[in-house]
Amino acid sequence: MKFVTYDGGSGPRTGILDGETVRGLRAGVSLLSILNSGDGGLADAGESARRSPDEVCALDDVRLMSPLPRPPSVRDGLCFLDHLRGCYRALGRSSELHEAWSQVPAFYFSNAGSILGPFDDVPVAPGSAMFDLELEVGAVIGRGGRDLDPHTAETNIVGYTLFNDWTARDHQLRDLALGIGMGKSKDSAITLGPALVTVDEFEDYRRDGRLAPELSAAVNGEVITRGTLDQMDWDFGELVAFVSRGVDLNPGDVIGSGTVPGGCMLEHVDTPDVADFAHWLQPGDVVTLAGQGFGQTRQRIVPGVGVVPLSSGF
Repeated sequence: MKFVTYDGGSGPRTGILDGETVRGLRAGVSLLSILNSGDGGLADAGESARRSPDEVCALDDVRLMSPLPRPPSVRDGLCFLDHLRGCYRALGRSSELHEAWSQVPAFYFSNAGSILGPFDDVPVAPGSAMFDLELEVGAVIGRGGRDLDPHTAETNIVGYTLFNDWTARDHQLRDLALGIGMGKSKDSAITLGPALVTVDEFEDYRRDGRLAPELSAAVNGEVITRGTLDQMDWDFGELVAFVSRGVDLNPGDVIGSGTVPGGCMLEHVDTPDVADFAHWLQPGDVVTLAGQGFGQTRQRIVPGVGVVPLSSGF
């Protein structure tokens, strides 16, 4: 099933997509509360929405929000190593990777308070002149756990959603120079949606046991990349297991796959100086992510707010 959070004019509701309609559950029920109700809760809620919805709305008459407007946490992996190699080449660096990248799946914590819906406008990060998109998939934890086995950790995932890790590349260069991880470069926006698609919906998209739906990203209608999820060097089972080492994962936690190779503007830089690249996202640009089984997101870039400089001038 495809679970959505939507607003038909009376505040956020949870429901399921059914063709060109949304079949809503009663007011006050959130997707996160359903996930926290335990095993079987999501399936029961879906059946309830299908058989006896509290309301049925035309899809065109509602605003789809992020399926999880405020997840308990968001972690973003980097599981497509060819994406990293492409970024290194764009920055004039060697594409040879340190051995650490083949030892564990890298991830960082992102901002669970900056979630956007699949059709929301996206403000440019404050002070950024090098704003970028990133084509990813987010796995949503359904059953919590700790110290999970990589061979079975995928069973703790309840579903998947498109994930756009909006990035201020100029801020990222400063973050990297500081050496303590991602900061303001990843702070301003994350898109999730249009739906939380339950794992059973993807069985037809498996190849040799791995999830392999096709994914694409486009800017102003021009496709910048196509790829498949089975290109991941680290699969979701390994990523979720590593993330769970020594910590509890909770229902509703979101874990990103990392960027599909070619799925950001940085990988398409065609100038020796990335700051001079002509195709960083600008107000008015429209970014679309799409995937087999996922649907699509479509968002317009709008101006961001100005910044009050620090004493350093930044």
